[in-house]
Amino acid sequence: MTRDRTDVVWILVFAVLVAFAIPWFLWGDATVVAGLPLWLWWHVGWMALASVAFAVFAHTGGWDRGVDAEVIRRG
Repeated sequence: MTRDRTDVVWILVFAVLVAFAIPWFLWGDATVVAGLPLWLWWHVGWMALASVAFAVFAHTGGWDRGVDAEVIRRG
C-alpha cells in the first residue's frame, strides 16, 4: 500500500474504534453474562481490540507518521 492509502486506513480504523467505544445501543439493556452486565463485556472486548489495533499500528511503522525522526534525534 502507498503511504497515503495506509494513512487513510489507519485514520478509518481509529475512527471506528472511537465511534464504537461507547455502546449506545446497549444502554438500558439489563442482560447479564457470566455475572457481569453485557455493556461491561463490550468494554472489555473493545479495549482488547483497541490494544491489538494499537500494537499493529506501532509494529508496522505507523507510529512515526507525521513525525520527523531527524528533528527528534537532534533534540
